[in-house]
Parts: sequence; structure tokens; C-alpha cells
Amino acid sequence: MEPPASPDNTVTTLLTIFPVFLGRLKQSQLKVRFCTNESQKSRGDLVELLRRHGFDISESEVTAPAPAASLILKERGLRPHLLVQDGVRSEFDPIDTSNPNCVVIADAGESFSYQNMNKAFRVLMELESPVLISLGKGRYYKENSGLMLDVGAYMKALEYACGIEAEVVGKPSPEYFQSALKEMGVEAHEAIMIGDDIVGDIGGAQRCGMRALQVRTGKFRPSDERHPDVKADGYVDNLAEAVDLLLQHADK
Repeated sequence: MEPPASPDNTVTTLLTIFPVFLGRLKQSQLKVRFCTNESQKSRGDLVELLRRHGFDISESEVTAPAPAASLILKERGLRPHLLVQDGVRSEFDPIDTSNPNCVVIADAGESFSYQNMNKAFRVLMELESPVLISLGKGRYYKENSGLMLDVGAYMKALEYACGIEAEVVGKPSPEYFQSALKEMGVEAHEAIMIGDDIVGDIGGAQRCGMRALQVRTGKFRPSDERHPDVKADGYVDNLAEAVDLLLQHADK
């Protein structure tokens, strides 16, 4: 389930009503996990934001790409050049960033300047075996001001310029969903993903073996229902309808 990722996002309106839905789910026998591609904030800051708006949520209930990437870097002895927002840098504090041998790219927002993109490009081009790790692969997201380019667009630019393929940590990577399922202690066929992104949420979850409902809010576009490659298992007009369906299923 995709949580509100930013107070500026259009899903801000859900911050006052979604805690009620979450409470209903937690009172049932269903397990709940928040799978987010939020990469402008640390997981701790995101949870703190949600708690301030009434969410009964802990860090252990959130799967986010930055802490997952940090573990990968540590396991593989990688030293990243970070093209990320300052708000998420704390997730990489334990990692050596001197003499980088890879690039980690996230939703860097205004930091996606030509100079910063070119610096990341140069780091990769100087490596014999360049490694590009992207925290998600989103094409765009929606804020109150309108649609915004997401990290996937910039990831693709570096892939093209360097002739490499990025390693995606986050949606739509099936491994990302599998890690959430493992933490929950459930099998893919026992889980349902609810999200608004036809590729990142729906397609990624289905590739992992999960069923997926698309919500007709947020990033949803009417053309999603005619997507050439991804077909949701069902559509709901809002989260209230999704929760009702889940609870009806749980009661059977």
C-alpha cells in the first residue's frame, strides 16, 4: 500500500481520512505494509510526518528504497556518489562515500541540475565497471502544482549516456516487493497491492506474483486502464472502497 509521500503531494487530502482506514485494517486480521518509493525523506522522517497526521505506524511497517540500498552498498563494499536530496542522506551515514565506485540516484528534485547530473555521469564514465543504483523507477508523480518528473527520467538519461543498465531498488522491482512480503511473513499469492501507479505499483506487484488494485486517484490516468502491458486485477475509485473490499474478503 502506497502511503502519502510528501505534504505537498495531492494525496495530502488523505492525511486527515486515511488514518481512519488504517485503523479499520489494523483492527482486522489483515497484515498491513506500506511500500513506498519516497526517496526525498528518510524512513524515520516519513514515519514522523505520518504520525503527526494521526497515523498509527512504525518504521518496521514501512518498506522504503533508501535503507534497502544502504544495506546493498554495505554488503557489496560499494562507495557511492550520492545524487539525492539532503533529507535522505542520513540513510547513508554508515556508508563510506570517499573515492566512489558507483552512483546512487534518487528523487533529487531541484538538485537535478545539469552540473549535478554531469558529475554523476563523469563518475560512472571513469569506472571500469560502472554501477548505477536508482531508488525507484517512477516516471512522474503528482503534486498540488501538477505532474512532476520522477527519478526514472533521470535514471534513463544516465543509462543512455553511459551505455549501462541501472539496478533499481524500489518499485517496480519484484525483489523490492519480495522483501516486503518476507518481512510480513506472507506469500505473494496471499497479498494484494493497492496503488495508483500502473507500472510501479500494479505491474511490479504482479510480476512478484501478487494481485493488485489500482486506485483512480493520484497518479492514475484514464489511459492506465488501456495500458498495453499491465492490467490491474481490479480498480477502485478511492481508498475507502479498497478498504471495504479488503475487509469484506477478510470476513469470509
